[in-house]
Amino acid sequence: MDRQDPSSSTFEQFYRCYPVAFLDKPHLEKGNKVIMPPSALERLASLHIDYPMLFELHNPSIERVTHCGVLEFVAEEGLIYLPYWMMENLLLQEGDLVQLRNASLEKGTYVKLQPHSMDFLDVSNPKAILETSLRNYSCLTTGDTILVAYNDKKYYINIVETKPSAAVSVVETDCEVDFAPPLDYKEPEKPAPTSKANNALPEVLEEEPPLKKFNAFTGSSRRLDGKQLAELAESTASSVVKQPQIEGKENSNDSKSALASASVQQSGKLIFGANQKRPRERDETTNIPAKKRSQEPEKGEQEPKFHAFTGKKYTLKD
Repeated sequence: MDRQDPSSSTFEQFYRCYPVAFLDKPHLEKGNKVIMPPSALERLASLHIDYPMLFELHNPSIERVTHCGVLEFVAEEGLIYLPYWMMENLLLQEGDLVQLRNASLEKGTYVKLQPHSMDFLDVSNPKAILETSLRNYSCLTTGDTILVAYNDKKYYINIVETKPSAAVSVVETDCEVDFAPPLDYKEPEKPAPTSKANNALPEVLEEEPPLKKFNAFTGSSRRLDGKQLAELAESTASSVVKQPQIEGKENSNDSKSALASASVQQSGKLIFGANQKRPRERDETTNIPAKKRSQEPEKGEQEPKFHAFTGKKYTLKD
């Protein structure tokens, strides 16, 4: 259906839309490029449209808009073939009217995507898959849901945000891609809050008791000599207390004995027990103590000689 004004420099047409599956070209479902009639090419060539050719698709009944590119001009006159996911975005049925208008879009610098399922994040290399899939797309529009096919599985992804405008061109451009949490993502459940009394911290923290040190061989003990430990402890304590006194006494006794020995050495006499009253003469022979001299045998007394076969004699005669 041609409603183009010949004097206008803008391409604008109404077409009946059908899915690309009607042309036996299912591979076109992996992008956002449409099939247009040959008459559209003649009109676009006369308007000197910039390449790549980009268009705005508008569903006038519900005022929904998206953008697309063109792949071929082989459709029947008055018809246009769209990927089925684009018809779903525009809420179009087979044979519905759609308005097509040429558009000039800026090159995208930022795109935020949101997968419908967490399964897409389980793919080995999502970045490489997106780079390969987006080659089939000429432009992206905020609010659209695009289709990414991988390993015979279809992944639907929402276009959450695009910069620098709501619709951008992704042909021959470097674009930053960000991901939002998937639609089926669930945050881990938080633990149930405890009572206020438990949550309220005490104003003064109680001091923690010191940790007990490890003591080996604990328990009661016994001595081999049979003494009790209490008696042993008392005896050791008393010995420690009395030790300085004993040491003091010993020092005094040592001093006295030293004086006494000095006096004895000066007098040259030794006094023994009961013989203190008898005067003894100085031992002139040797300096051997008296005890040793008393143990020595006297010279006059000789030891008896050994005589063999002593005793009575007996004979064998009758």
